[in-house]
Amino acid sequence: MLNSIGDDGKSEYKPTLVSWNVTHRCNLRCAHCYMDAGDGGGTPELSTGEGKMLIDQVAQTGSPVMILSGGEPLMRDDIFEIAGYGTHRGLRMVIGTNGTLIDGRTAVRLAGAGIRKAAISLDSADPGVHDRFRGVTGAWERAVAGIEACRDAGIPVQVHTTVTLQNHRELEAIAEFGEELGVHDFQFFFLVPTGRGKEVVDISPEMYEALIREILRLRADRDLSIRPTCAPQYVRIASTMGLPVVEGERGCIAGIRYCRIDPGGEVTPCPYLPLGLGNIRKTSFAEIWNGSEVFRNLRSGDALTGKCGVCEYRSACGGCRARAYGLTEEGSQAGDYLAEDPWCLYEPGVR
Repeated sequence: MLNSIGDDGKSEYKPTLVSWNVTHRCNLRCAHCYMDAGDGGGTPELSTGEGKMLIDQVAQTGSPVMILSGGEPLMRDDIFEIAGYGTHRGLRMVIGTNGTLIDGRTAVRLAGAGIRKAAISLDSADPGVHDRFRGVTGAWERAVAGIEACRDAGIPVQVHTTVTLQNHRELEAIAEFGEELGVHDFQFFFLVPTGRGKEVVDISPEMYEALIREILRLRADRDLSIRPTCAPQYVRIASTMGLPVVEGERGCIAGIRYCRIDPGGEVTPCPYLPLGLGNIRKTSFAEIWNGSEVFRNLRSGDALTGKCGVCEYRSACGGCRARAYGLTEEGSQAGDYLAEDPWCLYEPGVR
């Protein structure tokens, strides 16, 4: 596990995964979008030059994976230039996309820019279910075509599925369908109440734990990479199921190995935790990463409160800090990102 939890959180913590929402714009209208993406409103996006400055700053901290996300990143005309620059600077560039704008030519250009993986959203093996959730008829068909185009261009695909009341019974079917398309890498995301996601009627905490178990069993039974995401309790649950966990693996990595930059350059611990910690237009990424009090708190098990603060799994799980924040937020009162995870059913010390 993380042996250095509780230290001062500076030099020994290096980002291994950085997500950059490159745009507010999107061609879909997904029910759960944490960005409330659409026609591009919001803070002015980083320019091409500012984006390259961000990449330079991130490269000074190491060679993490950088996810180009959105909105829909392919709405930016300079996305291939940005991806190529990141590749040139030694970052491992991937793209998170709805897949609907990827045809054969686009996939070849992404490969040429050094994109190592495309994470494409697919929420059902049923076109109707996917399209209703994504808000646009035909989105499923175009996403599947995007997966096939990436495969043909030699770009590995990771399927991203958001688990909802509408699709929670077909997780195995989604994995089977993806495998038929040549996909061997899947992440099942659980909703966090932020952005438009606040309006979505979610599964219950009891269903959440049961579905984590189902996803872990699916991973154990198939020769596939399958992981529940925004579900840090999976580390605890895997251990109780007798399933292996990679040494040093941690449930919630926000601020520990991971962070996000929004379209305007603001650094936050993760996309679902809207705490602005500094803007790369004014402060270097390394200074924010090493100096933020919020990051220091996230790296210290002693800062957590409630049952998360006394749990024997706190250094392995950490609870979902974004869910704690979102579900303790009331009106104009900010949430508590260090509170116990309201969805966790586990009682510390009770076996």
